[in-house]
Amino acid sequence: MIQVLIAEDMQLLREALAELLSLEDDITVVVQVADGTQIVPAAEKYRPDVAVIDIDLPGLDGVTAAAALHERFPNCRVLILTALSRPGQLRRALEPDVAGFLPKDVRPAELVAAVRVLAAGGRVVDSALAMTALRAGPSPLTQRETEVLRMSATGAQPMEIAERLFLTYGTVRNYLGSAAAKLGARNRVDAIRVATEAGWI
Repeated sequence: MIQVLIAEDMQLLREALAELLSLEDDITVVVQVADGTQIVPAAEKYRPDVAVIDIDLPGLDGVTAAAALHERFPNCRVLILTALSRPGQLRRALEPDVAGFLPKDVRPAELVAAVRVLAAGGRVVDSALAMTALRAGPSPLTQRETEVLRMSATGAQPMEIAERLFLTYGTVRNYLGSAAAKLGARNRVDAIRVATEAGWI
């Protein structure tokens, strides 16, 4: 019997997924959670074989939660479901801690099959999502530009970034400007959006 954990914040979808998987003779849903921070404690209690995790969870996003789950319970295989197709998310998810990555509009039979493949030790990645990730290419940003833009994305202002990185205010502004130029962005906020969607910060 394949024991499954479901992590999805939308109650209707979470219950529908549980009902769908529970119709199978060889699959049982042992626990459902609505928040990313609940995944590891639930896995500790129920020891699922497969975790079906929404990528966009409150508390802790799906990919981060998957990494934490993999660290504590490496035998629990993770299947990420997403309504988004950001290449950066897929590249992050394709690291060793995620065995499957599918869009939320996948057919029910494909989801069931994916759970079985993961439980058997295989991997399942939607081909369209994979192509999107491959097309994004490597980051054009330097390590310092990436660091400054990442800190800016957390809400830190240039002066604060300068103090934390032991740089001058002008240098931080230059890094932010050059990052925006390389990304073809209109401004710092647009640069953060572009880099985040591509998985570069």
